[in-house]
Amino acid sequence: MGDAAEDRRKAAELPEGDVVRVLLEQHARIRDLFAEVKTESGEHKKHAFDELRALLAVHETAEEMVLRPVTSKADGDQGKQVAEARNKEESDANEVLKKLEGLDVGSDEFDSELSSFAKDVDSHAEAEENQEFPLILAECDEEQRQKMGKHILAAEKIAPTHPHPSAAGSTTAQYTMGPFASIIDRTRDAIGSAMS
Repeated sequence: MGDAAEDRRKAAELPEGDVVRVLLEQHARIRDLFAEVKTESGEHKKHAFDELRALLAVHETAEEMVLRPVTSKADGDQGKQVAEARNKEESDANEVLKKLEGLDVGSDEFDSELSSFAKDVDSHAEAEENQEFPLILAECDEEQRQKMGKHILAAEKIAPTHPHPSAAGSTTAQYTMGPFASIIDRTRDAIGSAMS
């Protein structure tokens, strides 16, 4: 299992605003929130889960729109395979999130599903950190990574309440599908503004 303190240590080694630093800091916060949801109860637990869900949504949307296109082009077929695998994992995660949203946060079923989900999200984050982030660091110079980080931070300000499961894993679908299309559109607009 990944460690939030280790994510923060790795992040601190990179310049402020670097896309990999931003994503490592988000991974640390996601890990903190999973721990909080597991230990809290009642309204505190629900609030922590709502925050976790929102952060996962914006994190995944931003990765799919900003990071994955670059990863796909990095290191020939390897980059494409890495990007496809991460998008598939995020699509699967959104299905679990959809199920979790329908459960009472105080139920044993929620706790069981959350525990399994936390392991899957942790494995996904570790794969990004060990496979995808090195490709980005090798492929992009510091200026490019700063621009990508700016785009991720712009998307983070939008923070949708939760991802639409049918939109995960597809950049095009992230832009156009589901009841959260307006949130995705605002995310896209924020990224577009940051790119100008």
